[in-house]
Amino acid sequence: MASLRPILLVEDNPADVELTLAALKKTQLANEIIVARDGVDALEYIFSEGQYADREPGAPAVVLLDLKLPKVDGLEVLEKVKSHPRHRATPIVMLTSSREESDVVRSYQYGVNSFVVKPVDFKAFFEAIRDLGIFWAVLNEPVPGDF
Repeated sequence: MASLRPILLVEDNPADVELTLAALKKTQLANEIIVARDGVDALEYIFSEGQYADREPGAPAVVLLDLKLPKVDGLEVLEKVKSHPRHRATPIVMLTSSREESDVVRSYQYGVNSFVVKPVDFKAFFEAIRDLGIFWAVLNEPVPGDF
């Protein structure tokens, strides 16, 4: 049996990080949750660079990616990951408060697997994160092997 892949949460808003971690914990997923606070940190994790150069190899089970990030925005992170042959199969869910049509269109053009608008209501946000965690970490069948 393959080891569990971590979930990479890329979010700069501390309140959203806290809520997302609480919702994922409530699902009782055994996956480790890695939090990146900006686009540079996310790219370093995915490409095993910088502080993550010595991390265990392999792609995350899913990347929960905010759109509006410091240093490098979510669309640029998405584009860089999906354009790289080794990482294009990495599941990425854009998890954002943006409802702008251009953000949705560009996300899908760059290869996002799903675009989810963060619900404003606490309970709905919690349920959305729970469902995302269960689907991507448990139900989704990843590409076999270390990609």
